[in-house]
Amino acid sequence: MKRVSHRQAIVPAATALFAAAFGLISPASAQTFSSSYTSSEAKDCRTIGKPGDNGSTTQVCPGKSGLVVVISEDDLRQTVSVGPDRIAASKEPAAEAWFAPFNSTAPTVEWRAVDGKPFAIIQRWLIADNNDPDKAGSPTSKPMLAVTRLPPGPVCHVAYIDGQAKRNANELARQAADEFARDFKCGKDEVKVIGEKGSAVSLAKR
Repeated sequence: MKRVSHRQAIVPAATALFAAAFGLISPASAQTFSSSYTSSEAKDCRTIGKPGDNGSTTQVCPGKSGLVVVISEDDLRQTVSVGPDRIAASKEPAAEAWFAPFNSTAPTVEWRAVDGKPFAIIQRWLIADNNDPDKAGSPTSKPMLAVTRLPPGPVCHVAYIDGQAKRNANELARQAADEFARDFKCGKDEVKVIGEKGSAVSLAKR
């Protein structure tokens, strides 16, 4: 068997380290982020029980990776939570995350995933602004994106992005999800405001 000198063994190893350090070799552990989408329209969801006297409803919508999205509405205000089933989702912090003004969510849920495993959802919310009525006297709706972390661990809001303050609100929301959602500590960390704090975020954080 041909003997390899100590110097000969070191050179290939050093070359590999140099190449990896300067991006010449793609690390096998590199993570791939992606987005996919599900619907939260009433026709695609299952309504639980009968509407209450104040119009309260609960809808269970199909999600990703065995998770469901639970949207509860009471007095023209919604909450959105996620879990393996309706009961589990209803016990998460997100199920108690109410906004004071009237509000609703858009019918599309964006699932942010790494290597195919979802870790956050992004939703567009419409927050009613009573101080800015339209021509008919009704409050106008201000758009906001909310990032919510997913299991393992609690489900809660991570970040808010004002839909009018930045033209690239969707990109900011994805960046916030990728950077903060997985390590966010529900109940300890404060929900982050990404970009300018516009009217929608100000209304939501009252």
